Amino acid sequence: MLHRFNMSHPEPSQPVYLAEGSSLQASGGQTEGMIRQNAIVDKCDGICATRMLAKPKSSSAVHHHGEQDTVVYAVKGHASVVSEGGKKRVDLKPGDYALIPAFMEHQEVNDGDEEAVWAIIRSGRIPDVVNLTGWGGEPVKA
Repeated sequence: MLHRFNMSHPEPSQPVYLAEGSSLQASGGQTEGMIRQNAIVDKCDGICATRMLAKPKSSSAVHHHGEQDTVVYAVKGHASVVSEGGKKRVDLKPGDYALIPAFMEHQEVNDGDEEAVWAIIRSGRIPDVVNLTGWGGEPVKA
């Protein structure tokens, strides 16, 4: 039974939602070697969560996430975010966080011999992935 106390804030808009890691499936814009999986998507305004699996010796296409800011949390393995036209590289190890600002062209790179896993939080209801033809390039037609 749910007890209602005299709350000084509005009622929640929905119950707690669970996305079991074992149930996540490939979804959204994909790149060879990188598997993007929706976890919490289209559930509330202003935020969504996905998981990215980067196979060993792989890299994503150069892309950005439109108006969405992105926070990356490295769960497993070692991988990098390459940006600024390929000139800047930020290496992540398990436990590290990175912020990728809106419209920042970047590429995820896993040069290692083991899979890398990242938890990704974006500032939009549904993740936006805009793959590009290269650094400073045009969006790839779907």
